[in-house]
Amino acid sequence: MKRPVQRNVIVMNPDQLQEKLLAVARQNQPSDHVPYAFEKRIMALLTRPMVDAWSLWGRALWRGAAACVLAMALLGGWSLQVESNDSTDLQQEFEQTVLAALDEPSAIAFGEDSW
Repeated sequence: MKRPVQRNVIVMNPDQLQEKLLAVARQNQPSDHVPYAFEKRIMALLTRPMVDAWSLWGRALWRGAAACVLAMALLGGWSLQVESNDSTDLQQEFEQTVLAALDEPSAIAFGEDSW
């Protein structure tokens, strides 16, 4: 029987981490190789809100669903307004279509395709 692997997880307080990073940064003075206002640009990137991909997808899908419901309502209303001149029965048309191959005895007798 295998033993479960124990993983050592160290949870650090974000405030302590920030203090440690700032202490190390204060000990190392910036050199001439660092571009001007580099730290301000990095801090501006860190304070920018993170983009949530799931919320973007969800928003797009809800907009698409709303458009589909609107199209369905418009086409449903239009189909109720249009009067049909055909007095044929849908059940009869369906049966004629399904049983059309049985009406051709030569195709069945000789095994030919009725395409």
